[in-house]
Amino acid sequence: QVRLVESGGGSVQAAGSLRLSCVSSGYSIRNCVGWFRQAPGKESERVASLTGYGDTYYADSVKGRFTISKAEAKNTFYLQMNSLKPEETGMYYCGGTGSWACGNFIYWGQGTQVTVSS
Repeated sequence: QVRLVESGGGSVQAAGSLRLSCVSSGYSIRNCVGWFRQAPGKESERVASLTGYGDTYYADSVKGRFTISKAEAKNTFYLQMNSLKPEETGMYYCGGTGSWACGNFIYWGQGTQVTVSS
């Protein structure tokens, strides 16, 4: 059974940083892993992902500020978020596709709240 558990969310002032963690059980993080966010009143969007081949994807709005990484020995992957903006407030979810490619995400964590104040 796959279980993904996020942590690291919280409240931060604009321009601050947070590091989100996602601990995986029952899911090999050698597969694709990713982070999504859902802001209030908006659709969910993929923020970053990392394929099993080592290729990364970042939404244009976060390029140069966010970094996705993983520590296979810890079954954990991360999202380092720097220079946060108030509009990036929302629920952040980690996910996996079950394959090395980042196609459809079928596994999800419960989410962690990020609040960025101006």
